[in-house]
Amino acid sequence: MTTKTISSTEAQNNFGRILDDVVQNDARYIVKRRSSSQVIVLSLADFRQLLAANENERREIGRVIRELSPTYDLGDAIGE
Repeated sequence: MTTKTISSTEAQNNFGRILDDVVQNDARYIVKRRSSSQVIVLSLADFRQLLAANENERREIGRVIRELSPTYDLGDAIGE
């Protein structure tokens, strides 16, 4: 399983090629917008496998997602 990072503009311009890579080569793409990870593109088969994963695998997947996710803190003062 290969995970690749791509900008949202690249994803938009190469969407068909990305879909082919995801389905044919079991790739995953993390799409970034303004240097922040926003979405992941993965095959339906990969998604089903993730849903069926055991507890340890789910925890590991959750950890990876948290590390890649943008952090939004509402109400924090700017510059403090």
